[in-house]
Amino acid sequence: MKKNYKRIILKISGEILGSRTEGEPIHAQSLENICREIKAVADMGIEVGLVVGGGNIFRGLQGSEKGIDRTTGDSMGMLATVINGLAIMDRLEKMGAVVRVQSAIPMDKLAEPYIQRRAIRHLERGRIVIFVAGTGNPYFSTDTTAALRASEISADIILKATKVDGIYDKDPHKFEDAKKFHKLTYMECLEKRLSVMDATAFSLCMDNGLPILVFDLQQEQSIRTAVSGETIGTIVS
Repeated sequence: MKKNYKRIILKISGEILGSRTEGEPIHAQSLENICREIKAVADMGIEVGLVVGGGNIFRGLQGSEKGIDRTTGDSMGMLATVINGLAIMDRLEKMGAVVRVQSAIPMDKLAEPYIQRRAIRHLERGRIVIFVAGTGNPYFSTDTTAALRASEISADIILKATKVDGIYDKDPHKFEDAKKFHKLTYMECLEKRLSVMDATAFSLCMDNGLPILVFDLQQEQSIRTAVSGETIGTIVS
């Protein structure tokens, strides 16, 4: 399979790692499936940076429902991404991949601190780099983290893996007449208030001319299809 990009940021949600039916925040088979795909892409010679959410364990916005301050809740959510990142690292290493975890919050016994030049050097040497703890600041989503890290490491594209095969004008799971977009501009996403990424992330991508490809991770070999340049999902540019 040909490769269409040299360096990518793959953004996955924490929910993808879990299992609703079994109630597990990190499900063994889900973890295995995603890691197998990531390794296959890295084996193609593509430099892979990964940003993972923490919603399967704790989402910052959920904190207010429990009486937790938003800043504290976001800090808890950032720690949840560290747990997910370590799980992915462990599984990838068992598959033979070389992985580094870089954290925006210092925790030297668990992960390297995020250092832009070191991250780029790891990627150039064929290592998969997992960026955890968000931006290290509250009020910023992991989508914004993906846009920021992609800009900093000069990635060619952000691949946003979801449970839907692209961007729609409304939720396709709730509305049968939902219309899928195959190509959009950043401004169209902002004007239509399409919620696939938050406005801060979209704006950052727009300012840096960074394309976003939104696709369904559950489709077989979807990441490999995406990096090969074949038609899949919705492209925002």
